[in-house]
Amino acid sequence: VSSNVTRLPAGSSRADDLALVERCRQGELGAFEEVYRSHSRRLYGLALRMLGNPADAEDMLQDIFLAAHRKLDSFRGESALGTWLYRLAVNLCLDYLRSRTGRSVNLTDPLDDEPALPDAGSRGLAERVVTRMDLERALVQLPEGCRTAFVLHDVQGLEHREIGEIMGIAEGTSKSQVHKARMRLRTLLSR
Repeated sequence: VSSNVTRLPAGSSRADDLALVERCRQGELGAFEEVYRSHSRRLYGLALRMLGNPADAEDMLQDIFLAAHRKLDSFRGESALGTWLYRLAVNLCLDYLRSRTGRSVNLTDPLDDEPALPDAGSRGLAERVVTRMDLERALVQLPEGCRTAFVLHDVQGLEHREIGEIMGIAEGTSKSQVHKARMRLRTLLSR
């Protein structure tokens, strides 16, 4: 069983989500902190995979929770709280990526925080860094729908049904987007 944000913790339910959101709306100290603790790690991972840069992902995580706090009144419990937060996070990441496409993007930024290679004998690490760099460059070249579906499915481990719910697309469209992303990545990485 893959761990993802839409799978509720043992004993948790939509009723629990609604109760927690209501506690947040009432201004209960610690309620929003509980939401943050429950979902921040997965949302940071999503932002990091979509944006490719730890600093941008940290900033985005703050933006996600600020937006969630502002929009909490719009949560009606039709989906799990985690799904609602994921949808919000995906939309904010996509907005950020769209705004960034007009500016020049330095493709090496995600590696700036990588430790320097200790010596020439560490071939395994060097190969992993090169492979990661190639993958990040290839991901940036994917159309945003394919990239988002790929990251949510192959990196975050969500099911196509959940991706469809988050992205507002049909389950079949999610499958198609992931397939197209894989084919495109295969082509880009084989060069």
